[in-house]
Amino acid sequence: MSDQTITAPKPALVFLLAASCGLIVANIYYAQPLVGLIAPAIGIDAHTASLIVTLTQLGYATGLLFLVPLGDIIENRLLLTIMVVAAIPPLLVAATAQTGGLFLIAAGAIGLTSVAVQMLVPLAANLAPDHLRGRIVGTVVSGLLVGVLLARPVASLLADAFGWRAVFFMSAGMMFILACILRTTLPRLQPNSTHHYFLLLTSLLKLPFNTPVLRHRAVYQAASFGCFSLFWTAVPLLLAQNFGYSQVGIALFALVGAAGAAMAPVAGRLADRGHGRVGTIMALVSITLSFLLAAWGGLGAHSVIILAIACVLLDCGVQANLVFGQRAIFALAPSMRARLNGVFLAMLFLGGAAGSAITSPLLTHFGWGGICVAGFIAPLLALGYFALAER
Repeated sequence: MSDQTITAPKPALVFLLAASCGLIVANIYYAQPLVGLIAPAIGIDAHTASLIVTLTQLGYATGLLFLVPLGDIIENRLLLTIMVVAAIPPLLVAATAQTGGLFLIAAGAIGLTSVAVQMLVPLAANLAPDHLRGRIVGTVVSGLLVGVLLARPVASLLADAFGWRAVFFMSAGMMFILACILRTTLPRLQPNSTHHYFLLLTSLLKLPFNTPVLRHRAVYQAASFGCFSLFWTAVPLLLAQNFGYSQVGIALFALVGAAGAAMAPVAGRLADRGHGRVGTIMALVSITLSFLLAAWGGLGAHSVIILAIACVLLDCGVQANLVFGQRAIFALAPSMRARLNGVFLAMLFLGGAAGSAITSPLLTHFGWGGICVAGFIAPLLALGYFALAER
């Protein structure tokens, strides 16, 4: 695809892209605050309950590598419609599953099909002129992040009122409506690439080695998103066990984190003005400080207010870092944006899967303190890598 776009996309289209991102990406996170309800209902013990979140994220990472690159060779509106429709069957299976194995398979498939969201973000970049790309991508990513942050409280409230299965039934209906809207509203955008699919996949293997900017940005964001997943997988359990919160209380707490979504457009504007490197440092420092506050709020002061401030700092840092990273990689090669984004996000979600996978063992053996130590160390390591890479 070329960068010959003369005018910016209409605000209504940008809003549609942002809203679609939020609705699709929420599918990955609905189960996160419901692990304590889902696991006993389908026969999964407490020690392996975080697999529900981990397999969803691994499915998403798989889709980023094997499905998102299709955006470089298949007409975008058709591809997005197919992907959104494909999300409906696994959501219905999750809603009706009676066994742990069946639910876990559905969880992986939900993650796999939810990569449609990362076909929308490169589409926004392709429709934007150079001088507005960071701002428009930031706006679309803010919709994605609102979906990430609101998925948990919405799931908690629905589960409290109608049971956890209603969450997945609701989402399946939303995907059907969204597929119809996208099919009739999105512009047709035919990629210029003539690569065959397997040649496309082969090229993915070379990208991290041949593209330092991609490699560096992916490492920063993998560490950031690992912290994000670690915190939001563990904090519902902390609130329920140590603070006596119900699903409604957990939902209200998660709403506080949604305030961090406002950081994405700000980060986009900073990136357009050339402040991506300084912004990355500030984002990683914000994540580090968030876990210091989380340790104080959860162990020392026993304060939900301090925990809430920590979650806002964490979300702001993770979201800003994501926008800085995507703005940097989208500037590299217009014809490869889907592939670059796929590799970038695959590494990000491998970090997220690692964060959720270690949550249960850390809580079991070290409690909330173990969570906070891990969340404190990861962004510090990323800052060390940043110092070496940017030198």
